[in-house]
Amino acid sequence: MQPSSGARTKSRRSIRSLLSKALLDTRPLKYPAYRRLWLSNIVTAVGAQFSAVAVPKQLYDITGSSAYVGLAGIFGLVPLLVFGLWGGAIADTVDRRKLLLITNGGLAGSSVLLWLVAAADVRSVWLVLVLFAAQQTFFAVNMPTRGAAIARLIPVHLLPSAQALGSTVFQLGSIIGPLLAGVLLPMLGLSVLYLVDAVALCAALWAVFRLPPLPPQEGAPKRAGLRAVLDGFRYLAMHSVLLASFLMDIIAMVFGMPRALFPEMAERTFGDPPGGGAALGWLFAAIPLGAFAFGVFSGWLHRITRHGVGVTAGVVAWGIAVIGFGLADSLWLAVLFLALGGGADLVSVVYRGSIMQAAATDEMRGRIQGAFTVVVAGGPRLADTLHGLAGAAVGTSTTIVAGGALVVVGAVVAAVLLPAFWRYRSPAAEQA
Repeated sequence: MQPSSGARTKSRRSIRSLLSKALLDTRPLKYPAYRRLWLSNIVTAVGAQFSAVAVPKQLYDITGSSAYVGLAGIFGLVPLLVFGLWGGAIADTVDRRKLLLITNGGLAGSSVLLWLVAAADVRSVWLVLVLFAAQQTFFAVNMPTRGAAIARLIPVHLLPSAQALGSTVFQLGSIIGPLLAGVLLPMLGLSVLYLVDAVALCAALWAVFRLPPLPPQEGAPKRAGLRAVLDGFRYLAMHSVLLASFLMDIIAMVFGMPRALFPEMAERTFGDPPGGGAALGWLFAAIPLGAFAFGVFSGWLHRITRHGVGVTAGVVAWGIAVIGFGLADSLWLAVLFLALGGGADLVSVVYRGSIMQAAATDEMRGRIQGAFTVVVAGGPRLADTLHGLAGAAVGTSTTIVAGGALVVVGAVVAAVLLPAFWRYRSPAAEQA
């Protein structure tokens, strides 16, 4: 017996309702100002990956030495550490829209200069490195300013959805950016890659220009000096919920990010040839792919109001996935565990970002976001050092499994010692 047309219609409605609840919540995009900021984030995220590919390639073309390529890591990290903190303090003292205009303009301008250097075939390592450092300086100020602006553009109950949208875009940029760079590089050449980045950043600049004024509110510092930066750290130390959110991220990244061991595992565990192969690419792509896929189906995240529980669960799940990756004896099982870890990390990122937006007062949001930028930049690099040393001493599998176990134990201990974080609920839930 065939189902009636009414039954089929009801069934289709049920499926659409289920998908609407499961898919990425796009309600924040109904607010024009946030939508413009989000669209500019897409361009900035992809452009950052263009530079991450183009600069090392340009340095290697000039020198033929990986040692000089390695210098790009230092020239990129130092500005992120220094200006991430200072940039957050600046974001609390000035109109954030104006600061976004300046920093987006700086990003576009530095890409134009890198294009000119590449197009003119100026073979100066130090000029490329200085321009790259300048670009990362603008990026370091831009990121905490963007983060601090979100809570002024949408209602508080939409912050988790906005964080999911932003994180999904970032992961998409991590996937698409290198792929596009790899396709465009042989077709158009290195210099045109920089030019495409510059043109796209100019489009993002127009989106930022159309944002409303975001002047500092009452209680904001007058100057962005050392005292303002230190005030941010004191504020962080006095608010256990914020401090715990940072601690959870440090635990997850320092103990649980095994990317430094990917090259050795790709060759010795999963059979890549000495010159490199598909396994290495899959290992590096797995985490952002998992995070992106999970982000697409993250519509349910905003319904959970226990954000402290959400962060803790995400970090524990990340640790368990890392343990699974360390024990995996096949490439596809390893990729699966890393992808699951990427999804778990996205959950943690969404709720952690929501906590930083909602639990910090507006005059402190820039500095909190700046400190977060430093943690995000520094944590994985510290993990690279620790995992590299441990992997050489005791082997890759033992190092990864032990790191994942430390993540699980560390997250549980942190939640027990900081009960206010475990009990933390979204302010929107408290007001309901």
